[in-house]
Amino acid sequence: MKRVLTTALIASFLATTASYAHESCAHGKTLTPDVLTIATGNPAYFPWVIDNDPTTGEGFEAAVAYEVAKRMGFEKDAVEWTTATFDQSIQPGSKEFDLNLQQFSITEEREKVVDFSEPYYSAAMAVLVRQPTVDAGATGEMESLKSLKWGVMGTSTALKVVSEVIAPSDTPLLYDDNVNVIEAMKANQIDAAIFDLPTALYLSAVVLEDGALIGQFPADRSENPDQFGFLMEEGSALKSCVDEALAAMKSDGTLAAIESQWLAETTGVPVLK
Repeated sequence: MKRVLTTALIASFLATTASYAHESCAHGKTLTPDVLTIATGNPAYFPWVIDNDPTTGEGFEAAVAYEVAKRMGFEKDAVEWTTATFDQSIQPGSKEFDLNLQQFSITEEREKVVDFSEPYYSAAMAVLVRQPTVDAGATGEMESLKSLKWGVMGTSTALKVVSEVIAPSDTPLLYDDNVNVIEAMKANQIDAAIFDLPTALYLSAVVLEDGALIGQFPADRSENPDQFGFLMEEGSALKSCVDEALAAMKSDGTLAAIESQWLAETTGVPVLK
């Protein structure tokens, strides 16, 4: 009995110690004491956030955020959500959030002015068009893609993919955000655009009445896959805490399970040739 009790006490001690280690990592490092402020976009799209409400924890990024927060010592009621535009967030200077996740690709240029966590997702890139473009003969063959009129968010990593990998005949049109890219497609100003695969699936199924995906560039077939990370103010003391939480989630399979739950539909799109 004494031995069983001792074993139970040791297990309890180890669990408490692990919890304390996470809490002590983030203690005193947040904007608001004992509160973790997380930003996302407005709107935040499926499947990253369900129904534009990250507080439910539903959607891939919302679920990842709460799991990271928990492993840093913040229960759900200690997480406060806010919104910030994509362009505002990647600018240098102080931030009004502790962490921000809205499919920020980790790039060397951005890392000069902000901090990123280790990646929480490696994204395939998908080509989005409208059905009339497919009916007119557009396919996933590279020569066909080159002939299309492209629109790209100027600050996104999609610009490099379009310009260097596809290299279309006409210079891509640049827009300040993805909302305007979609509006340009609706207005027949452009034929095609590139988004991360889950976002492209949502846009084709929900936002565009006649959206279609004609192919993807898989992350695992790229020398430099588009990887998403939590964005933080440059020099953030929370970076090591977030990286530690993500490493543990990868090690114990939690991150893969969340990805499977919320991004399982990102299949069935043909590979671009």
